[in-house]
Amino acid sequence: MATRPQNFENHTRYFPRFHFMAAPLLALFLLYSLYALVRAPSLATAAGVVLAAGVNAALYATRTMILSVQDRVIRLEMTLRLERLLGAAAAADALASLTVGKLVALRFASDAELPALITRVRSNELATGREVKRAIREWQPDHLRA
Repeated sequence: MATRPQNFENHTRYFPRFHFMAAPLLALFLLYSLYALVRAPSLATAAGVVLAAGVNAALYATRTMILSVQDRVIRLEMTLRLERLLGAAAAADALASLTVGKLVALRFASDAELPALITRVRSNELATGREVKRAIREWQPDHLRA
């Protein structure tokens, strides 16, 4: 777990094996495969391009699925938080009007400032998840994000 305080400026998390190893290496392999196909067109070099493209697609599909599951967990967490803070009816109303991106951004807000931020989001004062995160004053860290 991280020990430094988390805030808007440092909350982005990189997974080194994905962001700095697998993704760049597989992208380079795809580029090399395309280069090899142009330089020496053959069934073998075409198969290399297909393989490289497929592995890249699988890598990014896996990452997308992981982030989708994380968003579902955050939505469940926020549903429980909002029901506790606002009551079931108001929470359902708020959840129906919030996009997943804004809901994920609101996850970082403290319980004390969450209702006011939801009001600002619903009035379109805060239009993006980035704006929501910037508006948070009492940052609640999340060191377990994927």
